Amino acid sequence: MTAATGPNGKDAAVHAARLSLRARLLLGILVPVLALVSFNAWSLYRQALRAADLAYDRTLLASAKSIGEMLFLTRDGGKVRLHATVPYAALEAFEADNRSRLFYRVNGFNGELLSGFEDLPRWQGRIPDRPAYAALVDFYDGTYQGMPVRMAVLLQPVASDLGQGMATIQVAETLELRRSLAREMLLDALWRQGLLVVVIALVVVWVVQRATAPVRRISEEVAARDEAALSPIHAPDAPRELQPLIAATNAVMARLAQAAAQQKRFVRDASHQLRTPLAVLKVQVQSALRGDVAPQEGLQEINTTVDRANQLVNQMLALAKVEQLRRQQDAPVSDWAAIVHALALELSALIAQRNLDFELDLQDGPALVHAHEWSLRELTRNLLHNAIRHTRALLLVRLQHIDGQAVLTIRDDGPGLAPQVRRHLFEPFASGSPGGSGLGLAICHEIAMSLGGRIELLDRGAGDRTEGLDAVVRLALSDNRAQ
Repeated sequence: MTAATGPNGKDAAVHAARLSLRARLLLGILVPVLALVSFNAWSLYRQALRAADLAYDRTLLASAKSIGEMLFLTRDGGKVRLHATVPYAALEAFEADNRSRLFYRVNGFNGELLSGFEDLPRWQGRIPDRPAYAALVDFYDGTYQGMPVRMAVLLQPVASDLGQGMATIQVAETLELRRSLAREMLLDALWRQGLLVVVIALVVVWVVQRATAPVRRISEEVAARDEAALSPIHAPDAPRELQPLIAATNAVMARLAQAAAQQKRFVRDASHQLRTPLAVLKVQVQSALRGDVAPQEGLQEINTTVDRANQLVNQMLALAKVEQLRRQQDAPVSDWAAIVHALALELSALIAQRNLDFELDLQDGPALVHAHEWSLRELTRNLLHNAIRHTRALLLVRLQHIDGQAVLTIRDDGPGLAPQVRRHLFEPFASGSPGGSGLGLAICHEIAMSLGGRIELLDRGAGDRTEGLDAVVRLALSDNRAQ
């Protein structure tokens, strides 16, 4: 069978989801309680019937014994005959009230009918091995004249000087009185149990009302907040079961606040940084239109300005993408060594143009790390571009496995970092060279931090003499490196 997916199934699921906590507790508690009460009522009714049978069977046996006392023997023509003279008035003493009726039948030694109701079904059973009373009696339920009856069968010994034998006495009683007594016992118990169910329902409503008061207060507080308010929810009096939900909500709000701040900072930086190249571009266009510069020279200046603006926009988008990837929890496993090798081939033309002495060391083999391929490419590309821009003749790229980490070292023989640049290292738009946007190292730093790694820029040299710069990035190797 398949679950219902039609409109009715969906409506039922939505209705179930909208049930309040109070309704769920009431259903969860009262339905089992009502089921237990119903089973208990049925069981109690059965027990009441057995108790009524036990009580009234004694009376039924007494009536059979009373009939047995009215049996006597006579001799007729040499034959001994058993006689029973039982006026119905003799049984009225055993009738509790007019709600039940008694019927009887007496059979002789050979099964012949001596007295009573001829159409009363004859007994076909046997006396129990351990009867409930000190008599040869059998009790059972039957039907007479379309009415359910309780039957008592007594084997009554009859003896005198004339002879002896065993008579069979049957007494049947209708069940109105017994059932009436069982119903009275049931109703007496049911109203008490019903009162208990009502008390349970009222207690559940009161407890839920008290327990959900902090939830309603928190809901009202959040609803009354300004749409831009992302401060944490403060609810020290909330139940312990709600604290994980409040903590998770505060964590989500903190992430939203961080994302909103990041977005505001991006918009602010973008508007500030793009204003300058656009203003320069406008001046250059106006100058070219007035004929202040030669057309070829003017177009060259415009092209340079557009290239710088394009680089700035791409790096700002890359910085925003780093923040987006930071919020993604499950990063794939990427081979950093393959990415470094591909970038070295991609930039080989630029390296050859600068006539650099280039060395690539990937002898430790694949370096598998948990990171998006884009992040590793952007990190490595920015560091390589910086090294190519500042180096004089030497460029070394080495990727090693050290203490469970993938360590990328990009070495150049440039002038290193000036003290004023190092003070603002990794800050956005803090460029240490003319023509730079100041975003390359910031992007590298954000990527390394988002991957749980570390980046360092270390000057090489002795004393005041600088021989170059080492850019070192450390990322944890993936546990799946062997796969």
